Amino acid sequence: MGSYIIRRLLYFIPTVLLISVISFVVINAPPGDILTSQIEELEQQYGAAAERQVQALRERYGLDEPLYKRYFTWMKGIILRGDFGMSFSGAYVIESRPVKDILLERLPYTVLISLLTLFFTWATAIPIAVYSAARQHSFFDYFFTFIAFVGRSTPNFLLALVLMYIGYVKFGWSLGGMFSSEFVSAPWSWARLADFMRHLVVPVIVIGTAGMASIVRVLRATMLDELGKDYVETARAKGVPEWRVIWTHPTKVALLPIISTIGWLLPGIFSGSTVTAIVLNLPTIGLSMYTALRDQDMYLAGSCILVFSVLTVIGTLLSDILLATMDPRIRYD
Repeated sequence: MGSYIIRRLLYFIPTVLLISVISFVVINAPPGDILTSQIEELEQQYGAAAERQVQALRERYGLDEPLYKRYFTWMKGIILRGDFGMSFSGAYVIESRPVKDILLERLPYTVLISLLTLFFTWATAIPIAVYSAARQHSFFDYFFTFIAFVGRSTPNFLLALVLMYIGYVKFGWSLGGMFSSEFVSAPWSWARLADFMRHLVVPVIVIGTAGMASIVRVLRATMLDELGKDYVETARAKGVPEWRVIWTHPTKVALLPIISTIGWLLPGIFSGSTVTAIVLNLPTIGLSMYTALRDQDMYLAGSCILVFSVLTVIGTLLSDILLATMDPRIRYD
């Protein structure tokens, strides 16, 4: 087991380096990025007066240097100072913000929403899938299967709009954003906390519904396959209680495909659902990446791509370790 983990860690390093190269190419690939266009605008607007500032910006980001030198400068800033560059979305270069500040500003909301969503998804999907498989062809099996298909086929943004409409028409709640207008700038209090929790309900349900539907379908199918195997029938013949027959080995084996998805769940925790974030106006990192791509703010967009890619690699590593712990057959010792 130890050698397997060490081997996976050794694969991690070159993968991350390759991802950093690809992310930097993404930053510099589109012609006419926002930084270049704003430098040109400064030169046209202020002429010689902007020459000093333009030259300082070119030196700051090494715009006149070869691509490989700019890559090493960018990586050096990330590794030594946590400097991902500057974001210029919606502002002139003189009003730029560090990408790191934007990521840290949106990280708490993103993690909270996504962790609650993950808990909601697994806490509801796993019991439903196991019960549906154990009671195949029952009324509840057909009901939950129908709900899973509906949840999978319904777009998240449509469900978000429906819930926002119901909340506003029936209860008078404005569920967009993280706070109501009267609590946006208010200090923390029990009323503001209650308003914050109420605004969390919609994104958790909306984002969690599609994931719950997928897990129910996969886990139910795997459980049905396991429940028909000889070792399950042998356990029943020995008089093992039915709940123990179901919740021990069959469920453990059926969870393996779900555990293998941790590789994309981890970046999903930090990015959130971008479309849902746009509809609900949620301050998540995924929304920042969408805005950066729209505005050609490639330093912010490239940094988001790098972070999400590294999180995918970390999630895959955790998934491999968990799978090796639960199923010794996949260890490559």
